[in-house]
Amino acid sequence: MTPKERVLSALNHQQPDRVPVDLSGHRSSGIAAMAYPKLRAALGLEPRSVDVYDPVQQLAICHEDVLDRLGIDTIELGRGFCLEDKWWTNWTLPDGTPCRMPVWARPEQIGHDWVLRSPSGRVIARMPEGSIVFDQVHWPFLDGEEDLSGIEQLYPEHMWTGIASPPGPAVTCAEQLAAGARTLRARTTRAILGLFGGNLLEMGQFYYRMDNFLAMLGSEPRRAHRFLDALVEIHLRNLESYLLAVGDSIDVIVFGDDLGAQNSPQISPRMYREFFKPRHRMMWEQAKQLADVKVMLHCCGAVRPLLPDLIDAGLDAINPVQISCRGMEAAGLKRDFGRDLTFWGGGCDTQRILPQGTPEEVREHVLRECSLLAPGGGFVFQQVHNIMANVPAENILAMFETVRDFNQLDGMQT
Repeated sequence: MTPKERVLSALNHQQPDRVPVDLSGHRSSGIAAMAYPKLRAALGLEPRSVDVYDPVQQLAICHEDVLDRLGIDTIELGRGFCLEDKWWTNWTLPDGTPCRMPVWARPEQIGHDWVLRSPSGRVIARMPEGSIVFDQVHWPFLDGEEDLSGIEQLYPEHMWTGIASPPGPAVTCAEQLAAGARTLRARTTRAILGLFGGNLLEMGQFYYRMDNFLAMLGSEPRRAHRFLDALVEIHLRNLESYLLAVGDSIDVIVFGDDLGAQNSPQISPRMYREFFKPRHRMMWEQAKQLADVKVMLHCCGAVRPLLPDLIDAGLDAINPVQISCRGMEAAGLKRDFGRDLTFWGGGCDTQRILPQGTPEEVREHVLRECSLLAPGGGFVFQQVHNIMANVPAENILAMFETVRDFNQLDGMQT
């Protein structure tokens, strides 16, 4: 199978020739820029420029030689853009590693902190001394003055939509977006993931702050519905434009909404059904009407109680499958939802095993997770979340080597 065929087979719950593997196919399956040079060295590859495509999380672009060596079946649509040096500017990572940042998101130092500004000049993200990622520090509706007609105009004024990854402002029209997507499609056999977003719960948290929006859902439901109605209208309009441009070039469209915490969902199933399920259904149905794509939701946390409704709303795949959370054990998820849902992740715990375990513990853990999740398709291997800066290179190699060995030993038949 080609990588694309392999991924689509898994998404269609058919047994592929081997478990498909994702690394850096989206912004929650990547590798920290500080860890990336160490991985290249461990693979015996020559040093190359560290290009940080996600300034907030400081994730590195993985070069083709890394993807080839590790047998990666995926690629993010953004890799078709910002290929010229003019889109990059020099910076230095917190550990002293030289890197390049997108020109539109070069951090600025204020005292001992680093900040990122919106186009208006407002500080919207801050990385304090000793930290290695940026935090949101401005919420447009925090003061209670909300203008719902201006939601989209305020996208640049909060961190997660204001600090773009490529293509970012390098693309100014649908024709440019479509051309870049077609060029990437022509040069890769990997499955292409298009990052759309379409966040609902999280967008409320980005605008009002997490505590305020959760309180609004419980105490001011009409106000929350008004905000979500205005928001989903924007999402549906942008979704149509996006898929008309790239729908023929991508295989998976990625939505986002972190609905879970460590031990439970952030909201009850009843609240999900009232506020979010109908709107998810509208977006996911429209996506499938506009293009031949599978719908994936990036959704961290203990979300098992929400999975039946997410499936009913039209979800094809969930990521990251946070197996260290309550109720998210691989065996139970595969048994109860494996016929209807593809588990894009869950391959290696990134809270404890990958950063703190020995290479042998990593191997044993990955082998067990693959044995549980792979049979019958419906599984794309990914470490639970991004490979963080403190992960030893030998553990990263042990993880990918174990997946390779699992595939070579026909482990999917166990």
